Amino acid sequence: MLKRATFSSGLAVFFATLGSAVGLGNIWKFPYLTGKFGGGAFLLVYLMCIIFVGLPVMLSEFYIGRKTRLNAVGAFEKLSPGTAWKRIGNMGVGAAYLIMFFYSCVAGWVYFYLFKAIRGDFTAVTMESAKAQFGSIVTSSVTPVVWQFIVLSVVAGILIMGVNKGIERITKILMPVFFVLIVICDIRALTLPGAAAGIRFLFEVDFGKLSALAILTAMGLAFFKLSLGMGTMITYGSYFTKDNNLFGTGLKVALSDTLVSLLAGLAIFPTVFSFGLEPGAGPGLLFMTIPLVFSQMPFGGILLTAFFFLAAIAATTAMLSLVEVPVAYMSEEKGVSRTKAVLFNAGIIFVIGILATLSVDKDSLLGGLTFMGRGFFDWFDYLSSNIMLPLGGLLIVIYMSYVVDKKDVCRELSNDGSLKLARVLSFYFFTIRYVTPALLIVIFLNSVGIIKL
Repeated sequence: MLKRATFSSGLAVFFATLGSAVGLGNIWKFPYLTGKFGGGAFLLVYLMCIIFVGLPVMLSEFYIGRKTRLNAVGAFEKLSPGTAWKRIGNMGVGAAYLIMFFYSCVAGWVYFYLFKAIRGDFTAVTMESAKAQFGSIVTSSVTPVVWQFIVLSVVAGILIMGVNKGIERITKILMPVFFVLIVICDIRALTLPGAAAGIRFLFEVDFGKLSALAILTAMGLAFFKLSLGMGTMITYGSYFTKDNNLFGTGLKVALSDTLVSLLAGLAIFPTVFSFGLEPGAGPGLLFMTIPLVFSQMPFGGILLTAFFFLAAIAATTAMLSLVEVPVAYMSEEKGVSRTKAVLFNAGIIFVIGILATLSVDKDSLLGGLTFMGRGFFDWFDYLSSNIMLPLGGLLIVIYMSYVVDKKDVCRELSNDGSLKLARVLSFYFFTIRYVTPALLIVIFLNSVGIIKL
């Protein structure tokens, strides 16, 4: 047996795990929802949800991964051999596939827009031409597929290099670059006339907007944005060093991920309000109004390139962790070499992902193929985000609460007692047994439409 790879240091662990959590949702979805549901009030609720939903599940996945040093499926088989608990790992692998089928499509759009920004295609863009460019991409039968292939090739190339030379090295380079670029965009955005309105949209505390739906949205975001329930944190946890402070890593990643989202908001909303655009445009704003806004600024071409480069970084690092889940499973459980596992999984994601890419719009090649009102793209998103992830997270906390030996969990999370975490551990066990399951049940029931808020 070859010695299993581990991340080389605590800094490598932090950057890799943060890279998994940071994704395209940070660039637009989180800032927009924060502004929509009460700004600072929503942010406060979100941070509470991190404590009661995000961190408990993340710590549980870290424990399972590092304790077993195995993939998402093998980890449960080792802890509870011959039982059905390994199906949680199977669900994680399945969720990672489903997410990648549609996420690789959106990442392909980001790569293409980066290419267009470098080429200077947005120099004289208007709102009409920006919408037309985006529309031509999502309805094309060739361009988005080509860029989906390119982004998967980049991710596969990094993963083939391995855990240390691939994932660790790339995330240690890209995450600091990501922060530098986003701060540059923030500085320029905050110096625009009318930027104060964007800041108020993002941070103004308005408890009047805090509805039950807002609280439920915050709970869902706290869970989904941290890459939980999809096997990534179990897989990455299996690469952690033995002396890594799992609680410290989880807390730093959760707070840093939130910081990234707010920095993205500071780059986008002051700019949007300065130019009198609609902040509620949703994800389409990334591809339609942002090129228009940056093209009208001094050095706008450079800033636009920087913006889409940081979006490409977010997409790439998130995809690395997602594809690593089935790669680790296949190489360890099926005995396939890492290179073959990467190529096989990238191929599967590309072939099935084409269904999502060609069904984004009603005018797309497969846009007319729907089932119960949803096309392939929407079904991949719905099944993963609304069913498999919350259900997987719920099963994980139940498993940790009632199956795993509590003393063993304490030893692992405290690094054999070297970390004084008595109060933290008491809070953790109380939360995963009573609070987190209740909240995840509510998230799941709302996701499948049983409860409507």
